[in-house]
Amino acid sequence: MTEVLFYHLQRRPLEAVLPSLLEKCLERDWTVVVQGGSQERLEAVDGHLWTYRDESFLPHGSIGDGTAELQPIYLTTGPENPNAAAVRFLIDGAEAPDLEGYQRAVFLFDGRDDEAVQQARGQWKAAAAAGHDVTYWQQTDGGRWERKA
Repeated sequence: MTEVLFYHLQRRPLEAVLPSLLEKCLERDWTVVVQGGSQERLEAVDGHLWTYRDESFLPHGSIGDGTAELQPIYLTTGPENPNAAAVRFLIDGAEAPDLEGYQRAVFLFDGRDDEAVQQARGQWKAAAAAGHDVTYWQQTDGGRWERKA
């Protein structure tokens, strides 16, 4: 059974949230796949992960970089998992592949976008129906995460 987390972004955008979540994964020695909803958005995330903080970057790559199996964070728009990732992040409406085999799957969705909220509800129902352990997290006024369900 995969632990499936839904992060409802309300106060901070994806670009502010994703790097810190990826850092936590790498601290735990987990390999990661980040699946985006479009190639253009994934390219923006790619550039951001190199420059999001002056003193650091997150090592990552995609199919075009070669050696996909060696990437600690692999970026894609598809269902592949070439680095045998323990964690899969789904952003910008990416359609989830089969989540079996992952330790954790994380859906990040924009709470100010009605379409994204509706899609997240459908993904929640599908993950719960598949028997996964599903939780819902919402940002507090202080920017921390609070479990709501």
